[in-house]
Amino acid sequence: MLFNTPIFYFFFLIFIMFYGFVFLKHKPKIYFTLVSSLVFYGVWNYKFIPLLVGSAIADYFIAQAISNATTQSRKKQFLTLSVLMNLGILALFKYADFALESVADFLLLFGYNANVPTLSWVLPVGISFYTFQSLSYTIDVYRGDMKARKGLVEFTTALAFFPQLVAGPILRARQILPQFHKMPIPTWDMAKTGFLLITIGLFKKTIADLLAAPAMTAFDGTAVSLIETWTGVLAFAGQIYGDFSGYSDMAIGIALLLGFKIPLNFRLPYFARSPVDFWRRWHISLSTWLRDYLYIPLGGKNSRLRNIFITMLIGGLWHGAAWTFVVWGAFHGFIITATHYLSQMPALAGFVNSKSKILTFIKWMITFYLILLGWVLFRATSIDSAWEIFVNMHSLSGLPLPGLHATTIFILCVSALLIMHLMDSFVIHKGEKFQNKKWIFWPVLVFIFSLCLLIGEPSNEFIYFQF
Repeated sequence: MLFNTPIFYFFFLIFIMFYGFVFLKHKPKIYFTLVSSLVFYGVWNYKFIPLLVGSAIADYFIAQAISNATTQSRKKQFLTLSVLMNLGILALFKYADFALESVADFLLLFGYNANVPTLSWVLPVGISFYTFQSLSYTIDVYRGDMKARKGLVEFTTALAFFPQLVAGPILRARQILPQFHKMPIPTWDMAKTGFLLITIGLFKKTIADLLAAPAMTAFDGTAVSLIETWTGVLAFAGQIYGDFSGYSDMAIGIALLLGFKIPLNFRLPYFARSPVDFWRRWHISLSTWLRDYLYIPLGGKNSRLRNIFITMLIGGLWHGAAWTFVVWGAFHGFIITATHYLSQMPALAGFVNSKSKILTFIKWMITFYLILLGWVLFRATSIDSAWEIFVNMHSLSGLPLPGLHATTIFILCVSALLIMHLMDSFVIHKGEKFQNKKWIFWPVLVFIFSLCLLIGEPSNEFIYFQF
């Protein structure tokens, strides 16, 4: 079920009526939210509901076992069980075919044409998100960062909570479980912020869908001009940002309408001034998850460059079972480690720490250029295709000259990127004041929402559903 479709509006209207006016006590609210979340998920494919519920039940009881264990070795055994279970599920559904096909390709290098059978299993939507979310709970209990919670239904409901179930943000148990224990009542200020975020998210999703065509021209088309190649790369940068951050905005906004607070998942990532800064702003819930549950256990700042590279490599693989994602993760690992290495050089200390507007602009340009190169790897269908686009981006000869139409599309793509970031900046810094201006707040929201319904494509799925 997609946030940007009439069926979801109908679903949410019915849900909010029963949630707010019929089920007034704690337990009925919990059960109703759980059933509704499973219906929301089941509309996509009801056959995977047992997998979601089973993961929740298993990790709930494993966390209880960890909490009750009397020895550290016993606690570690239960944690290992949780890790193997969660990562095993991911491996089977997401990476098994990739591994088998990679083995076949490797054998082919030696002239052996292996007919390796594949599983061809359907990838459950949202599996990467709820698996990481569930796994973080058992790890937190093992570390002593939180106590195992009593209440299987509460835990299952928190894991299956429909606003963020299929594409995040990835919530920590200590963030969301206490809220389900209290079942908070939304305030009017929370509701206004929720409506604002839902509207802005829908607007960004609408822009993202419009950017899909020029992106497809560069990545799936034939010979294109220099400006068309850059237009396609910029269009995809805008598409994936508008699509994913738009979903996160709507998820946070819907949760606010119900009284739940979900942390911000994006903070103006294309305004970043270094690759390190970018990952503090992009998909914050994933980058902090990788930091806390992978980078730090690897040793953190001890062997920092190695640990960063490994973390980003696995982060790339988390996004998809393809070598393009592995290389994309390795690329980000390289530019982040290079950033740390160069920042420690005395000769570059002045540039790195400078507050000069000119040098800040240069740092932004370098960072944005590197991020765009990364998006080529992320979007390309193969390494060879990515390399061809890299060549086209930097070739001044042998390509068709751009026309007026191509130049216009380029300007529109740049404008779309800028508009989305300026809107986000306005919401972050001026949103509260704007909400208090009733005479303009509601008309603007109605106008934007109506515009999205008029020009939007409700049938388009969100990009991160495939992860």
